[in-house]
Formats: sequence, C-alpha cells, structure tokens
Amino acid sequence: MLFNSFPFLFVFLPIAIGLYFGLARLGAPKLATLSLVGASLFFYGYWDWRYLGLLIASTLFNYGVGSVVRRHRHRGMLIGGIVANLLLLGFYKYAAFGAQSVNALMHLHLPIPHVVLPLAISFYTFTQIAFIVDAYQGRAEEMNLPRYGLFVFFFPHLIAGPIVHHKEIMPQFAEPDARKWNPANFAAGLAWLTLGLFKKVVIADTCAPWANRLFEFKGTVTIVEAWAGILAYTMQLYFDFSGYSDMAIGLSWMFNVRLPDNFNAPYKADNIIEFWRRWHMTLSRFLRDYLYIPLGGNRFGHGRRYVNLIITMVLGGLWHGAGWTFLACGAFHGVLLAVNHLWTGAGLALPRIVARTLTFVAVMAGWCLFRAPDMDRARRLLAAMWDFGSFRLQSLRTFPGMPAIAFLFALLAFVNLAPTTKEWIESRNLDTRHALCLALLFCVCLFVMRDVTLNLRQTEFIYFQF
Repeated sequence: MLFNSFPFLFVFLPIAIGLYFGLARLGAPKLATLSLVGASLFFYGYWDWRYLGLLIASTLFNYGVGSVVRRHRHRGMLIGGIVANLLLLGFYKYAAFGAQSVNALMHLHLPIPHVVLPLAISFYTFTQIAFIVDAYQGRAEEMNLPRYGLFVFFFPHLIAGPIVHHKEIMPQFAEPDARKWNPANFAAGLAWLTLGLFKKVVIADTCAPWANRLFEFKGTVTIVEAWAGILAYTMQLYFDFSGYSDMAIGLSWMFNVRLPDNFNAPYKADNIIEFWRRWHMTLSRFLRDYLYIPLGGNRFGHGRRYVNLIITMVLGGLWHGAGWTFLACGAFHGVLLAVNHLWTGAGLALPRIVARTLTFVAVMAGWCLFRAPDMDRARRLLAAMWDFGSFRLQSLRTFPGMPAIAFLFALLAFVNLAPTTKEWIESRNLDTRHALCLALLFCVCLFVMRDVTLNLRQTEFIYFQF
C-alpha cells in the first residue's frame, strides 16, 4: 500500500487512527497497541501477503536473540544473529546478482535463482541488527514482545525508513499520554503529510518522465540532453525521498511519535562530507556506527581511515541494490569522501559558491551511476556530460524542452534557498490561513493522484525498491 494512494489516505489511515485511540480511550491500552501492530501488518501484507511470514519470522528471531544477548551478554549469539540477518538479506537481494557475476567472470553456467525481493527487507533487517547490537551493549532495555513488534512493524517507517533505534521509539510509546488523541500533534502531522504528498505527486512525478526518457534511451545523446536528464533525475530523487521522509514523520506525529530526522536539504551541502550528513541521515548513522567504526574508523592512521571510508561506502552502495552500478556509485562516493578529508586536513578551502557547485556536480555524477541500468549506459552518459562538441541549441527545445528546463532550474533554486519542511513548520504557529493553504495543496495532490490512478501509472517511492 502506498502513502500516495486513495485507499491509504481515506480507508486505512482513518481506521488505524480510530482503532488505536478509540481502544485506548476505552481503557484497553494493550489492545490499542495490538491494533496498531495488526494495522501495520495489514499495510505490509497489502503488497504481498506471502511475505508476511518472513517479516514475522525475522522479528521473532531477532527478539529472541536480543533477549538472550541482553541478559547474558553472549557475544557468540550476537555474532550469530548478525550473520543470520545478513545471510537472509544476502539470499533475497544478492543471490541472482552473485550468480550472474560469477558466470560472467569465470565463464560458468550456474543457474540464476529467480528470487522476488521482499518489500522493505533492507530496512527491517538493518533496524533489527541495530537492535540486537544495542541489546548486547545494554542500550535496549524494554523486551516486551508486542511493543517490539510495534517497533519493527510501525507502518510509517517500515517500508523505507528511517532506520530507527529501539531507544528512540519505544520510550515514546510508553509515555502516559502516548495513546491520547493530541489535536496539536495531529495538525502538525497533517501539515508534514500534505507537504510530503505534494513533493511526491506534483514535483517528483513530474520530473520522472524526463529522467526515464534519458536513462531508457539506447542511442547517443548530446551534452544538453545528458545534463537535462540527469538534472531531472536529481530533482526527482530529491523530492521523492524528501516527500517520503516528510510523510513518514507526519504519519508518526499523528500517533504522537517523533521519528528521527532523515533528510535535511542535502543539496545545500558545501562538500561531500556534509552531503552525507544531510542525505538519508539514519542510513549514514548506521553505516558509521555498525560498519565504519567496527572496521577501525580513524583510529589506525589516515591510510586505514580512507580504506575504511571506501569499504563502508561500497557496501552502502550495494545496500541500495544488487548491481555493478550501485557498487560503482558507492565506490565513487567513498573516494570523494577520502579526497574531501584529505583536502580539509590540509587546511585548504574554496569559495562557498564554488564548493557547493562542485559538490552538486559530483552528486549529479553519482546519481547517474545510481540510476543507469548498466555500467555501459552510465559510462556513455557520463561521457556525454562533458562532450562539449555535441552542444546543439535545438536540444534546448527538443528534450526536455524549454518549459521543463525552466521548471528544473526553478526547483534547483528552491532546494538551495527555501527552508526545509521542518524549518517551515516549526517556525510558525499553524493557523486558519495556513490550514486553508495546506488544504488547497492537498486538493491539488488528490486531483493529480486521480489522474495517475485513471492512467494506471506506477507512482511508488524510489526507495521502496531498496
């Protein structure tokens, strides 16, 4: 079930809210918790009920492992739990890619397994790895199974994050007022939800066809077409993920829960280090805490630090998808981070506008690797970005066209100058005027969603595929 769908907004969400707060008001807090667990499982099973068993089994397994390592500090159980999680993720996500790669490199003919990637497996696997590590370190105190299920299943973050820690979420559900209807929280949540929905269905989905046309085109493209198409994808991905993050925060606010920030205007970054502190912040935190630091971090000299950075980013790239393009994208960002640390360590600096521009261009190149269907297409598009001999003025009119290019540059100005959703909402008291504006935006979104539904176009969030 998609956040940007009529069944979710007008059937599922009102019922989930009504059951949760209604049962709590009737003096049945445990039933209220179970109703939200059940609603979240229904939300997940709406995609494909056959994978509910995998999600539940993973949750029960990690709850058991977490209980044991918390009581006994059993390191072997901890390592076994982490390995089991990674094996599960590896089978579903990388078995086919691994077989294809071995066949290509060693000229073998191993059978290619046909495995359907379960929705959200990367997110709920990483969430639970963090949980069992936190349990081992004594940072996950409460071990109540229904509430642990709610921690994993809670539908606002289940499908595409943020990747949360047990200690961030469970104390909020334990608060005395957690199951009391809070009009202020609901109003704030609705504002977050509306702005996120607008980003997704009006902005990101408008950019998508221009990006798809470039990356799906088999022939040669000019420098203008390459830059325009990659800029379109750069804006699509930004507003798609920003929209999802806003909606997830808004939905959780409706249940009096605050999720950790996961997106903070990353295109305002002046360097790659800052970019990764702003983009998918909880994934960056997970990679730092559970991969980079265990590898040694910066404790063994500069050379080892840069190797650790590159390894971390390569694995982070592969986390997004099983393919050479994702691996290359991760390696590219790992090298950029190493260079950035070398640069700042030498005390060098650039004018801010130059630094931000170079950072943005580097990010666009990384998104080209991220989106390209294969390495050959990525190579040709990256070459086209710097093929000044292919410049043709008529390209401005043909693809994607002057109105589209003007729209993309307006978006570029917006992401650099406008406040974030969080800054906008927290800097003002939402009154009737704001409510009317948000209601208008919501109606615009509904009209766009109606058009999408009638034309049977897929509009799932990009991060749902990871």
